[in-house]
Amino acid sequence: MDLGLDGRAYVVTGASSGVGLATAAALLREGAHVAACARDEERLRRALDPLPRAAGARVFAAACDVVDGSAVEAFTVEAARRFGRIDGVVNNAGRSLMASVAETSETQWREEFDLKIFSVLNTIRAAEPYLRASDAPAVVNVNAILARQPEPRLGATSAARAALLNLTRTLSADLVPIRVNSVCLGLVDTGQWRRRYDTAATGQSYEEWSAGIAADRGIALGRLGRADEVAYPIVALLSPRASYITGSTVDVGGGVSRYV
Repeated sequence: MDLGLDGRAYVVTGASSGVGLATAAALLREGAHVAACARDEERLRRALDPLPRAAGARVFAAACDVVDGSAVEAFTVEAARRFGRIDGVVNNAGRSLMASVAETSETQWREEFDLKIFSVLNTIRAAEPYLRASDAPAVVNVNAILARQPEPRLGATSAARAALLNLTRTLSADLVPIRVNSVCLGLVDTGQWRRRYDTAATGQSYEEWSAGIAADRGIALGRLGRADEVAYPIVALLSPRASYITGSTVDVGGGVSRYV
């Protein structure tokens, strides 16, 4: 199916690895232009280097700290100048803070909300004038199943994720006709899990070790997800073919959710 993304332009934050990188690659395969940003420009460019030369011509890559509103504004203006348009935004920048509530400092609480909430607001505010000029504007906020299903050692991250889920629903009403949706992740096989496997040094293969994690977390499909498996629903929600979907949440967690 033609998703209707050819020639359109999309901003992807946190694009130097994992879901952000997979989403940028998926958009490029569909013929779209991609403005990719991350805090570490060298790492971002290394990550994008394997792209085919033809696709590389449709990429604008630059360092940008998404909690810095001025930096986001400058990045977005340059992306629009290069591509002549912005049709969508993927707010993907994020991380998890592993700590109990008692172990989490006030500074860390503020940092979590800065990253999960203000990064999204900064990016949408900067892109909104260009999105309103598009005939198929869309925003996808990459969130986590933690937003509805908090875990004990992820208190600050769970709370910030819940706030983002709520904010996304509000934005879907406030920003009409711009469509705003959420994709909520479970456990995805990214670099952090590989590093934890190396640290664990259990003697198991990575497949055995990660299957044990999946079983412990109650993942119905019995394995961690892949970044490209998350990229597909993100790209589908950006597509003009999803034109009647807004304010919705798609879980991509292999059946891990315990809520109705």
